[in-house]
Amino acid sequence: MENLLTLGEHVIFSIMGLASVLALAVVIDRGLIFRHNGMIGEKIFSEIISKFRQGDLSGFGRYPEQYPESVYARFASFIAEHASSGEAALSHMMEGKLIEERMFLEKRIVILSSLGNNAPFIGLLGTVLGIIKAFYNLGTLGNTGAEVVMRSISTALLATACGLLIAIPVVMLNNYFSRRLKGIMMSLEIMAKEALACVTRNK
Repeated sequence: MENLLTLGEHVIFSIMGLASVLALAVVIDRGLIFRHNGMIGEKIFSEIISKFRQGDLSGFGRYPEQYPESVYARFASFIAEHASSGEAALSHMMEGKLIEERMFLEKRIVILSSLGNNAPFIGLLGTVLGIIKAFYNLGTLGNTGAEVVMRSISTALLATACGLLIAIPVVMLNNYFSRRLKGIMMSLEIMAKEALACVTRNK
C-alpha cells in the first residue's frame, strides 16, 4: 500500500509540473497576442476611427500586412473590403467577423481558467495521499517511525502549496487577459458602429 501511495504522490507532482509548463506556454502565447494589440493597437484604432469619421472606408487593404497580429487592422481591412455590400449586409457580416475575432483572442484562455480552478484540488489530492501514507507509516512503525511520519506530512502539505502556487498567478493572469479581451471587443464594436455611420453618411 505504501508503494501505491508513493506512486500516487509522484503522479500528482508530475501532473502539477506539466500543468505549470502548460500554463506558462499559454501565458506566453496570449501575452504576445495582447501585447501586439496594446499600445500599437490603440494607435491603429485611433487612426481608423479618425478616417471613418472623415468618411473614408478605403485605404485599409494593406493594414493586415503592416500589422499582421492586430485585430484592429484585420477588422478595418474586412470593413473596407465589404463596405460596398450595403448597410444591412455589412452589419451582419461585421457581427460574424466580431465573433471570429473573439474566438481568436479567447483561444487557449480556457486552459488557464481550467488550471486555475483545478490546481488547488490536485494539490489537495496529493495532501490527502500524503496524510494517508503518514498514518499508515505511524500504524506500521509505531513511535519509532516519527521522523518518517513527519516527512510524509511535510510532503503532503507541499502538494497543497504547489497547487496554490500554480493556481494563484494563473487565476490573476486569466482575469487580466479577460479584461484585455473585453476592452478590445468593445473597441471593435465602436469601429463597427463608426463604419455603419460612415456608410450612412456616404449614401
